[in-house]
Amino acid sequence: MPEPGEPKLDFNNTEIAFSYKSNRELRKTYLLFKFMNNPNLVKLGSVLGNIAAKIPLGLGDSFIKLTIFDQFCGGTSLFECQKVIDKLTYRNTLTILDFGVEAKERDEDFERTLNENIKAIEFAFSNPNVPVISTKITGYVPIGVLEKKQAGQPLSEYEQVQLRRLEERLETLAKKAYDMGVSIFIDAEESWIQKPIDDLALKLMAEFNKEKPIIYNTYQLYRTGQLDFLKECAEKAMSEGYLLGVKTVRGAYMEKERRRAQEMNYPDPIQKTKEDTDRDYDAAVRFCVENYHRISLCNSSHNWASNALQARLMDEAQIPHDHPHLNFCQLFGMSDNLTFNLAADGYNVAKYLPYGPIREVVPYLTRRAQENTSVTGDMSRELSLLTREMKRRGLLK
Repeated sequence: MPEPGEPKLDFNNTEIAFSYKSNRELRKTYLLFKFMNNPNLVKLGSVLGNIAAKIPLGLGDSFIKLTIFDQFCGGTSLFECQKVIDKLTYRNTLTILDFGVEAKERDEDFERTLNENIKAIEFAFSNPNVPVISTKITGYVPIGVLEKKQAGQPLSEYEQVQLRRLEERLETLAKKAYDMGVSIFIDAEESWIQKPIDDLALKLMAEFNKEKPIIYNTYQLYRTGQLDFLKECAEKAMSEGYLLGVKTVRGAYMEKERRRAQEMNYPDPIQKTKEDTDRDYDAAVRFCVENYHRISLCNSSHNWASNALQARLMDEAQIPHDHPHLNFCQLFGMSDNLTFNLAADGYNVAKYLPYGPIREVVPYLTRRAQENTSVTGDMSRELSLLTREMKRRGLLK
């Protein structure tokens, strides 16, 4: 039995983790993760998924929907997401909505992204269990504009217009979120376009985070220098009188980052070792918990130790488990052992729920499967937990 004041968390408790799944659903998930645990099969499945997504008239959609889409997405629309939201609510778990369509290059696509996210804010306003939406800046502006802006290259008249439109779109979105009391997570992206994103996020925080954290920026701790940058942002927020919204992640573009650095002959922006990343990530969590009165944190990690660390620090400081400035988040379809055991112990925890048209969400889905197989090993851990629960239920010998 834990001592008084110690977390009662047991991330190995698969009964709590998978109690919402019927035997049939558990078997399906087990077979899917068994498939995804094989990198060669994931590569083949990614190719087949992208081919299926391009078949005219949506004829390949059913193949995608019955496999990876249902596991990692809430639905093709906000309306379809409601079933998942209700299921999560029953487990004391919040939902973070993410319109998962990858960035385009046309103005009409950028306007569509803005309109979809405004709809998501309105949807969240009417649903107290959806406190946050997530968005990517590259959904509102051509990537090349951000790249040239960061590199300090002169922008054409068209590019300057696109940059102004980006700021106008984000201002519109943030104002809508502020008026409705819904928060926005701004996702981190590749290092060579990240500085304009950081600058815009901090500008919006200074405007909208005076009373409560509306805007959150994302800090990728697998990058060198991010811990120091987080602390600099905290000092800036304190001196200017606004709350710093922080979403911590390890990172999602390691192979691409290292390959580009090598090809273009500049210093690798990624930490040298996983231990370096873990050290800085946990230091960032510790810093945010220590300063929780002026920082609102969402610990967005599938790492068991980092989630346990935040829970322990909160208990040591006698901070209520449901304090609005200290939150946890995991991807829908993964790490249920973290999410639902945290929820069972009263912590603020959410599932990050992508949604959108099947064929347009496929790039997100294939990247998710590839990254978690090749880099983090999450698929193996998921399979191990699913195997344990299958055996506990007598479905597997």
